[in-house]
Amino acid sequence: MKISTKGRYGLTIMIELAKKHGEGPTSLKTIAQANDLSEHYLEQLIAPLRNAGLVKSIRGAYGGYILTNEPSKITAGDVIRVLEGPITPVEGIEDEEPAKRELWIRIRDAIKDVLDNTTLEDLASHSDDSETDGYMFYI
Repeated sequence: MKISTKGRYGLTIMIELAKKHGEGPTSLKTIAQANDLSEHYLEQLIAPLRNAGLVKSIRGAYGGYILTNEPSKITAGDVIRVLEGPITPVEGIEDEEPAKRELWIRIRDAIKDVLDNTTLEDLASHSDDSETDGYMFYI
């Protein structure tokens, strides 16, 4: 399964909204500038997220978008399914021989498990600690 820019940028929108949760609406322009993305493209991605009930638009001079739920209650899987469709590593899984079908099902279930157990709160609170970087060797 390959996640396209739709899924990746949609997740970026949702993470930014999670970071600002409770502070009022955030504009797509702000998100686009902060992440060096096309505001026009983000406008195309926000519509399905709004239609799915994950975000709500606020009109007005200080308008923008807010999450419809707590960041701890929205998962990466919710966002990816809206923008990418069902999570399937292989098309026609039921036509495969049993050994390969079992492998594809295990891969699909592992991906679903990660996506469905990673919340926007997890992603928004993640920090770039230097501890996660590789070791630096000086000679």
